Amino acid sequence: MQLTNDLNKYIFRGYDIRGVYPKDLNEDVAYTIGKAFGTYIKKFNQTKCVVGHDNRYSYPELTKALVTGILDSGMDVVYLDLVTTPMYYYAQIKLGIPAGMMVTASHNPKDDNGFKFSYDERGNAKGEMIEEFRDFVFKQEFDNGLGTLSNYDIRKEYIELFKESLDFGNRRIKVVLDPGNGTATTILKDLYSEFPIDFEIICGESDPTFPNHHPDPCVEENLEMLKEKVLETKADIGLGFDGDGDRLGIVDEQGNYIATDKYMVMIIRDIINKVEKKTFLYDVKCSKIIEDEVKKLGGNCICYRTGNSYTKAKVREEDLPFGGELSGHVYFRDRWPGFDSGLYAGLRMLEILSKTDKKTSELLEGITNYYSTEELKFTSPDDVKAKVVDQIVNYCKERGYECNTIDGVRATFNDGWALVRYSNTGPNITARFEATTEERLEELKKEFIDLINKFNV
Repeated sequence: MQLTNDLNKYIFRGYDIRGVYPKDLNEDVAYTIGKAFGTYIKKFNQTKCVVGHDNRYSYPELTKALVTGILDSGMDVVYLDLVTTPMYYYAQIKLGIPAGMMVTASHNPKDDNGFKFSYDERGNAKGEMIEEFRDFVFKQEFDNGLGTLSNYDIRKEYIELFKESLDFGNRRIKVVLDPGNGTATTILKDLYSEFPIDFEIICGESDPTFPNHHPDPCVEENLEMLKEKVLETKADIGLGFDGDGDRLGIVDEQGNYIATDKYMVMIIRDIINKVEKKTFLYDVKCSKIIEDEVKKLGGNCICYRTGNSYTKAKVREEDLPFGGELSGHVYFRDRWPGFDSGLYAGLRMLEILSKTDKKTSELLEGITNYYSTEELKFTSPDDVKAKVVDQIVNYCKERGYECNTIDGVRATFNDGWALVRYSNTGPNITARFEATTEERLEELKKEFIDLINKFNV
C-alpha cells in the first residue's frame, strides 16, 4: 500500500466518505485517507482514535490499509474489530476517545464501502468539516511516525448499557427480527435474549452479499419477508435493521409498514410527560403528523435538515430528549446516551407494548390522516444535482411560497407541502409530497416533478 493522489473527489460526501469498491475505494485510497486522518486530528489535540468495521466483504483490505495509514502518521489506534456502528459510538463514549473512523457503507449496495469519522466531541464530521478534510487529503502534507495498536472488545459493556436503559412491563411481546444479513446479526440474538420477549430471527446469518433483500429497512419493499413472517407467526410486531445496525424499520401485527415519522409519534406520546424539556426534532422529510401531535400534546418542534450527522448533533446541541429523521435514525436522550441504535429503538417500541394491552396498530389511533408519497429518487449527476435544487428554490421564492430552505426546499401550503433536495450520499435528487387530499397530492407531485425533469439536464 502507498500514498495516492488519484482519488475521486466525489467520495467525500455530506456526511461521510463513501464509494464503490475497488473503483473508488481501494487499498491505496484507504491508506492515504488513514494517514491524512491521523495527521489531521492532531490539531484537535487527539493522541489516539477508535476504528471499527461492519461486515462488508471489502472490510479486510480497506480496514487494514486505513489502520496502517493512521499508525504511520504517528497516531495510536484502538481497534474494535467487527462491530455495529452504534457499538463503535458507545466505545468512543466509554473509552473517552472522541476521534475515530468506522468502516461502513450503512445500507448502500454490497459493492459500496466508506468511512464515518469524527475529530472530536462534535460527533461525526459533516458538510464543511468533510470538505476541509478532503482538501487536506489532496495536499498530501502528512506526518510520519509509529503509532501503537491496541484492541478493545465493547460487546459486554454495550449489552449492559441496554439492560440499564430499559424496563419492561408484564406483557410478553412476540416479535420477528430481520437484520437483513447485516452486521446486527453478530449481536442481535445475544442482546434480545436479555429481555422478556419471544422472538424469531429471519435473514440472521452474516452475509455481506445481502442475499435475501437490500439492507435498508425504511424502504417498504425490503420488508416483504418480515411482513410475511409476522402474519405467519401471528407476531405482535416486526423489526428490521440496516446493514450497520443504526436504523430501524417496523411492521405492525397486520403486516403494515410503519414509517419512522409514525414511530416517532408513538415515542413522543410515551415520553412527553416523562421529560422536562418538551421539544422534539424531526427532519424535513417527515410528515406533518409529528408537528400536529406535538402541538396537541403541548410541546414544541424543530424541523431540521436531513442527515444523521446533522440531526444527531442538533438534538445534542439543543439538549432535546428525542429526535429523528425519516430514514430511520432516531436519538433518545432521556435514558440513553443519544446516539442512534436500531436495536435500541426497537426495544423501546417493545417496552411500550409490554406495558399496554393495545396492538401496535392501535398505538397510532388519533393521528391526522394525510396523503403522502414515499421518498422519491431521481438520478442526477453529482456535479448537476445542487444546481437543479437551486433553480427550484428560486422558483418557489419567485412565487412567494412559504419555504424552509435549510435542506433544499420544503414549500408549505395550507393543504400540503412539497420537498425537493439533493442527496448527500449518492447522485440523486430526492422529493416527497404530502397533502390533505389525493387530488392535491397529485397536483403537488406534477408541479415539482415537472420542475425536476425540466432542470435536471
